[in-house]
Amino acid sequence: MNFRAVATNIIARKKSAQNTSNEASRHAKRALRKQFSFSQMVFAVTMVFLFLPLFILILYSFNDSTSMRWSGFSLRWYQRLFSERELWRSFWNSIIIAGSSAITATIIGTLGAVGVNWYRFKLRNYVQTISFLPMILPEIIMGVSLAIFFAGIGIPLGLFTIYIAHTSFNVPFVFLLVMARLDEFDFSIIEAAQDLGASEREIFFKVTVPICMPGIISGFLTAVTLSLEDFVITFFVAGPGSSTLPIFIYSAITRRGGITPVISALSVVMILGTVALTYLLRNFLKHIAAK
Repeated sequence: MNFRAVATNIIARKKSAQNTSNEASRHAKRALRKQFSFSQMVFAVTMVFLFLPLFILILYSFNDSTSMRWSGFSLRWYQRLFSERELWRSFWNSIIIAGSSAITATIIGTLGAVGVNWYRFKLRNYVQTISFLPMILPEIIMGVSLAIFFAGIGIPLGLFTIYIAHTSFNVPFVFLLVMARLDEFDFSIIEAAQDLGASEREIFFKVTVPICMPGIISGFLTAVTLSLEDFVITFFVAGPGSSTLPIFIYSAITRRGGITPVISALSVVMILGTVALTYLLRNFLKHIAAK
């Protein structure tokens, strides 16, 4: 009887160990499935699709040859980049246009958002609807219509017409971002300021603007980004000697039959500048939000 009891005990232990092993194996398989889920795989493929061209661009900006065949590490394209006068003139044109049009669009968009949000008037819904048209219309339609408009009123094409065009399509983006901020606005603060004797001007500059500042800064940065990267509208309203950076890059590619290493070096410099600027502005916005 003792022998049978011992044998039965051994068999039971083996079955228990086997069940435990099978359960552990099932848990491991579940963890593996969770680790390599379909959504994570799609995310990984998307990231590779987005960032692989950037890595190739950065790599070949250090290539000694103009072809896609690697022939050695070199910094000569970066040296040549800083000696391209036409390129840097186009770059500073883009910076001037982006800064001036973004400031103007931020002022107009902020005032428009405050006016539409605070006041009730007959054309309020019409103003809200028509302000989004530049965001919906194709850029080529806006470019052609602006070119016809400038030709009709006799304004010569140049940096001024680019400035007007960029301001016109930047205003809706600022308007939308500031309106989103105003929708979360607690109007009891305005009532408290009025009870304390503040004028409408003081309320606007000392209460409304500080509270809306994250939306205003976001709108300004969006306007700068859209202005710097715009090609289609700028192509129709630019005149001789008013080339911006996107137009210069397009002309260089079509004239030389492809992307040159100088353009690749310029792209790397712009990527590094964008990353540094984004990091600084992120901390700045956090500081404002904390206040």
